[in-house]
Amino acid sequence: MDVSNPPPTPAADMVDYYRRRAAYYERVYQKPERQADLRAMEAWVAEAFRGRRVLELACGTGWWTPHGARHCEHWLATDLNPETMALAREKPLPPGKVEFAIADAYALAGLGERRFDAGFAGFWWSHVPLGRLSAWIDTLHARLEDGARVVVMDNRFVPGSSLPLDRLDAEGNSYQTRELDDGSLHEVLKNFPTREQVQALLGARASDFGWTEWTHYWAASWRVAPRG
Repeated sequence: MDVSNPPPTPAADMVDYYRRRAAYYERVYQKPERQADLRAMEAWVAEAFRGRRVLELACGTGWWTPHGARHCEHWLATDLNPETMALAREKPLPPGKVEFAIADAYALAGLGERRFDAGFAGFWWSHVPLGRLSAWIDTLHARLEDGARVVVMDNRFVPGSSLPLDRLDAEGNSYQTRELDDGSLHEVLKNFPTREQVQALLGARASDFGWTEWTHYWAASWRVAPRG
């Protein structure tokens, strides 16, 4: 793996990458070796939010939205990209439970004074630069009530199933090179944290920390610690 520290890929370029990939993003969920994990995770995340008012960040094409919202009280799915959100709206959603809003996961502006008793981010953590994770957690927690449950899910690095890591920068962020159907190549930040790293980053902001691993994925859960 190359170790270097060139300028990071601009955020606007990453938004464009996911916009262009939206129509076939979910191919990643068709890998045969991941099917057992995915079925288990779909059932697990449904129970995680039973009876809760949930804020979902970076919903993308909405693969996880109908699963997480299955037993919830209400679900607000947010994303910055209208192209991916249009696909999320077409999912078989629980009637009367799910709404959508355009929002930047780093800012969560435009949601008024709304607060939630749960938060969810699926396959977002790994794309956040290490230097921005702490501020992002604070932004999310600011939208949640004390004691709210948070769940984040993401990939484990599995050789032969995950794309190789091509570069590591001076801050410790790792990168993959991805090719779109039009042949264009894109460098994408993709980190693979450990349980210890996630728990240490949360620190006193979280209580009741939990960690679940499947062969290809991980999930962390916690409650927002009471604030003074």
